[in-house]
Amino acid sequence: MGLRPDGSPGRVAMLSVHTSPLEQPGTGDAGGLNVYVVETAKRLARRGTEVEIFTRATAGDLPPVTELLPGVLVRNIVAGPYDGLSKDDLPGQLCAFSAGVLSTEARRTAGWYDLVHSHYWLSGQVGWLAAERWNVPLLHTMHTMAKVKNLSLATDDRPEPAGRVIGEEQVVAAADRLIANTDLEARDLIGLYDADPGLVTVIPPGVDLDVFSPDAEGGKQGARRRLGLAAGAEVVLFVGRIQPLKAPDVLLRAIAELVAGSPTRRENLVVAVIGGPSGSGLERPEELQKLAVELGIGDLVLFHPPAGRPVLADWYRAADLVAVPSYSESFGLVAVEAQACGTPVVAARVGGLATAVRDGRTGLLVTGHEPTTWARTLDELLRAPHVRERMSRAAVRHANSFSWDHTVDATLETYAAACAAHGLGAPPGRLAAGGPKLAVAAG
Repeated sequence: MGLRPDGSPGRVAMLSVHTSPLEQPGTGDAGGLNVYVVETAKRLARRGTEVEIFTRATAGDLPPVTELLPGVLVRNIVAGPYDGLSKDDLPGQLCAFSAGVLSTEARRTAGWYDLVHSHYWLSGQVGWLAAERWNVPLLHTMHTMAKVKNLSLATDDRPEPAGRVIGEEQVVAAADRLIANTDLEARDLIGLYDADPGLVTVIPPGVDLDVFSPDAEGGKQGARRRLGLAAGAEVVLFVGRIQPLKAPDVLLRAIAELVAGSPTRRENLVVAVIGGPSGSGLERPEELQKLAVELGIGDLVLFHPPAGRPVLADWYRAADLVAVPSYSESFGLVAVEAQACGTPVVAARVGGLATAVRDGRTGLLVTGHEPTTWARTLDELLRAPHVRERMSRAAVRHANSFSWDHTVDATLETYAAACAAHGLGAPPGRLAAGGPKLAVAAG
């Protein structure tokens, strides 16, 4: 298609191997990455840059190509069986996926894609090969990093395998540009992965401020009526995939300590958990429900499957607090969405959450994952409605600084810079002798 007058690409091949933009975030491997891919692709198309998203087909009835919206195509590549493959099995399917990507381009006129933007290390491995073959820049967004996750594992979680660590190192070395969500992620890329500081750009993700706002019909009480929650309830909300990394068990243990110390709190307290099993949580999909019963709070906890965005926004509005106790977060989109709806957040002081939440102003950051500390923090904020009201106003202002339009503005600038640098001479010679190779070590 060729570059646009501002130097940005006219057509981008966006790679999301392990999770499809067509899937509902909140279960399986679908989460913030899915939201990121959809929202950026949508806005890139509005600016005149066409996007083709390559993802692995997970059902036999999926068409080869789906139009997500005008200017955005989703290409469902057959790579391995539709069912029964976990994310850890996917390195063994990277050759098949790469063949599908390369054969798609081979049926087009030369120069069909101007740039490759890969998301997560599996996509980066394929993007490395495709960008070299097509002689176009490779931009990569990590979203999460194995070395970072392995530094802060939950007690019963598995470390990320060596094959992933090696694969990430290769992608970092091969990419023309790396997009980090936060300054901390940029420092981790440089310090843990030896990334070239001059090739790392910090671009925070955004939030859909049209959907996530405090201004829906009836505000908090209207949201509670629509969700069937009592007007006077104390509502604490968890949103996310149910897996050790996200630490929903820390919240449940904290709630158990809170009501043990103040039994009268049981009368009005509601803990809502919105999400589905993911990662190692798939091995014990009912474990969180069983834990709630074991802790004696089964009657206080409402479990709901992942919700679409309008309903999810109502859950945020209905809550008094949103808890994000994760062991690791590259950004923390749930925290920003909640704040956009006017709800203070209590979050772990890890990763991007220190950027997503302004400690003491839009919520509170908790150091560590001790249930007693979490119980005390939740209790203090639940007992201080005037503080929550002040935080609510500040939270909306803070969240409004994160918009997907700002994200895409900066992304297009980075695309243009990568295209200009790539066109000045030969592509960076950072590949090992013998050309690109895929890291296929299974986890």
